[in-house]
Amino acid sequence: MASPDRYPLLTRLFHWATAVGILALCGLGAWMVEQSYYDPWYHKGLTLHRVLGMVALALGLGFVLRKPFTRSPPLPASMPRWQHHAAHTVHAAFYFLMLLVPLSGYLVSTSSGAAVPVYDWFEIPALWRVDDAAREWAIRVHYYAAYGTLLLAAMHAGAALKHQFIDRDGVLSRMGWR
Repeated sequence: MASPDRYPLLTRLFHWATAVGILALCGLGAWMVEQSYYDPWYHKGLTLHRVLGMVALALGLGFVLRKPFTRSPPLPASMPRWQHHAAHTVHAAFYFLMLLVPLSGYLVSTSSGAAVPVYDWFEIPALWRVDDAAREWAIRVHYYAAYGTLLLAAMHAGAALKHQFIDRDGVLSRMGWR
């Protein structure tokens, strides 16, 4: 339930599920690319990465689509105006990256025109086939956008901790479970 000083439960669930998903996917992706193509764990990791990436895309879409219908609690009046702008800019960048990273991964995974199998349950069809140059571009976008997301998440977490322990203005508790 929403209150004037915290986000609604659904927003908090999306936030924390997305945060855990981003960290897990980046960790898995970094580990996976260090494996040999012939290592069976590489293929298991790739399958899991693709499936979790599609889950991350669904979460990202849910997060972005619920935004116009969800009221955010106001930022503290004591917070400088530049921090208000920074917070809004960081959130907008997160929304963009929550869609860009999984969509670029989807493009890489389906570049040959093959569907993305979700274990033996179902397949996510390829919408189009792309040439090698477009595939290489999508790989670079996926890589840099993923690590950019990690950098942004570290800055976001650092700012939340600063507000909690230095400013003591209740910003972090807005996304907490209390």
